[in-house]
Amino acid sequence: MYAPPVLRRPARSSTGRRGGVLAVVAGLVISLLAFVPATPASAAPSLLSQGRTVTSSSEENAGTPAASAVDGNDGSRWSSAFSDPQWIKVDLGASASVSQIVLKWEAAYATGYRIEFSTDDSTWTTAYSTTGGPGGTETLNVSGTARYVRLTGTARATPYGYSLWEFQVFGTTGDQGGPQIPGGGDLGPNVLVFDPSTPGIQAKVDEIFKQQESAQFGNGRYALLFKPGTYNNINAQLGFYTSIAGLGLKPDDTTFNGDVTVDAGWFNGNATQNFWRSAENLALNPVNGTDRWAVSQAAPFRRMHVKGGLNLAPDGYGWASGGYIADSKIDGQVGPYSQQQWYTRDSSVGGWTNGVWNMTFSGVEGAPAQSFPDPPYTTLDTTPVSREKPFLYLDGSEYKVFVPAKRTNARGVSWAGTPQGESIPLSQFYVVKPGATAQTINAAVQQGLHLLFTPGVYHVDQTIDIDRANTVVLGLGLATIIPDNGVTAIKVGDVDGVKLAGLLIDAGPQNSSVLLQVGPDGASADHSANPTTVQDVFVRIGGAGAGKATTSMVINNDDTIVDHTWIWRADHGDGVGWETNRADYGIRVDGDDVLATGLFVEHFNKYDVQWNGENGRTIFFQNEKAYDAPNQAAVQNGTIKGYAAYKVADSVDNHEGWGLGSYCYFNVDPTIRQDHGFEAPVKPGVKFHDLLVVSLGGQGQYEHVINSTGSPTSGTSTVPSTVVSFP
Repeated sequence: MYAPPVLRRPARSSTGRRGGVLAVVAGLVISLLAFVPATPASAAPSLLSQGRTVTSSSEENAGTPAASAVDGNDGSRWSSAFSDPQWIKVDLGASASVSQIVLKWEAAYATGYRIEFSTDDSTWTTAYSTTGGPGGTETLNVSGTARYVRLTGTARATPYGYSLWEFQVFGTTGDQGGPQIPGGGDLGPNVLVFDPSTPGIQAKVDEIFKQQESAQFGNGRYALLFKPGTYNNINAQLGFYTSIAGLGLKPDDTTFNGDVTVDAGWFNGNATQNFWRSAENLALNPVNGTDRWAVSQAAPFRRMHVKGGLNLAPDGYGWASGGYIADSKIDGQVGPYSQQQWYTRDSSVGGWTNGVWNMTFSGVEGAPAQSFPDPPYTTLDTTPVSREKPFLYLDGSEYKVFVPAKRTNARGVSWAGTPQGESIPLSQFYVVKPGATAQTINAAVQQGLHLLFTPGVYHVDQTIDIDRANTVVLGLGLATIIPDNGVTAIKVGDVDGVKLAGLLIDAGPQNSSVLLQVGPDGASADHSANPTTVQDVFVRIGGAGAGKATTSMVINNDDTIVDHTWIWRADHGDGVGWETNRADYGIRVDGDDVLATGLFVEHFNKYDVQWNGENGRTIFFQNEKAYDAPNQAAVQNGTIKGYAAYKVADSVDNHEGWGLGSYCYFNVDPTIRQDHGFEAPVKPGVKFHDLLVVSLGGQGQYEHVINSTGSPTSGTSTVPSTVVSFP
């Protein structure tokens, strides 16, 4: 986004649910020709079962599903009906050489049971059996080849069913004499880790800022990580592609007596291009009582505790175009001043000073009351469903990734008491470093590892496939993935609980039909108990060079949560032009029960958002139509003038949105007219709250806000036209 100078002013429904089906992950034989193992001898066994497809003969109740026995969480369990025999079976996804089974029993354990192997889910062999099982944690050394591993209980130690915290299968896949990809390791050269005794912290932070301050389309990527403790006299200024974060389990574990600052001196006081940076998991005591965070898109402020105020405008109160806060506590007032729009989720604020066009809050303690359009506050008491972004932290001297638990009807921060969620050791992650290939990345996922992308730019010549449930894919320092040869950068299977976070996907010069695809076409499994989350995942077409993509992001999986994304067809930089960085569609949602919290989508040649799934919800939407449309004919949509920024399919019966805005700035041909910013079927279940459209300086005009409802934008006055409720 680049706002022109004229803006200077300080129930869930079951309708449409597709029937659930059991996703079976097909086997895959992976060649690792490009991978040089750390140890050429036979590798240690890997955990193969975690997150895999699992079935059972019975479940005691909905709270003890079979999947809980392979989720890596010792606090969740599978339990069966109170009868014999009962079984639980895991599909490893590919044939494996199994060498060890670990059973973590709850109090209701088995005294008699068998461990059985199968390569085809039909013919079974017994690998181990006992009539004197001791319960507790049992480690069984076994031997055999299997894709399917089944535990069959034949005698219970209690009157209750069989109950397992974890059913773990260890072994090796693929060429059993070949290399295994090691988990863990160092975090690479672009991750800088500090502790309070580190000399020259300020000088090093300043050095990175000097390099990155104006490097909007450069290749530098950095993560500045601070171990728990107190840091005095710090002012960490953040430039492009720089992330700063504390390494404690809670923000207050890492305290700055100082500031984390974003300003706009590099751009003459204009903050509308302060993109691609982040601050997370820190407590700040600002030097002058107020921290400055003057950003625009793709600059999340997450899990922060500001022991003072927060100023969202640049020095001098120049232009600023919108941003995002989540899971943060600001003890003092938040002053947006010149920020045109902003979204704050699941946080706590001491006050909020003003609004320009569109200030939206969900689950925010201290948020201003609902009052759109004057002042323009859209306020929801809670957020329907949320799960905070995974983050790296130190448990003593060991790196782990904490995956916060899902919350429903959330309000306030997730870390006020004991953080709820799961800790995953770094040893269970493939630490991806610049130069890694898609082939190796995919092999790591198939092996059972999560992915931690260190800061860098990664070219991939094949799709990264995330087809194992509960896989975490976490990027540090705006790690950037560029698909070569027109491939899709990332695809997610129709599986539970995948977490994608902290990545920038940059389109390559050869057109990709899709850049990020969550779920295969026709995905139908019910993921409501454990949804996929897409958080701080940004998509860019052009700007850093010519790039093309027909559709940037496709959400096929039901129940997906898209929590803060900026999907941007570039309006400035290199490789920019109506056909040069052609990208017809921003995001297409085909899945049911999808929730978007903080949806930023801009400048696409046709629809920015197409929503085809049932029961979709969006809380906050920010959009600009493409600046560079050459004429009216180029954006004509049949008999409709212009493609809506946000289009709900005519077939949809239930959809709801709150706090949505669309702006136009047709500077190539200011005579272009848009019939409306929003288009949706007129049905009782399709509802919108607090909509606006704006013509920036009269460069093009909207005739209506949604369908034929709402007044046209007026002349050159840059005044929003609003609709409080539709229909």
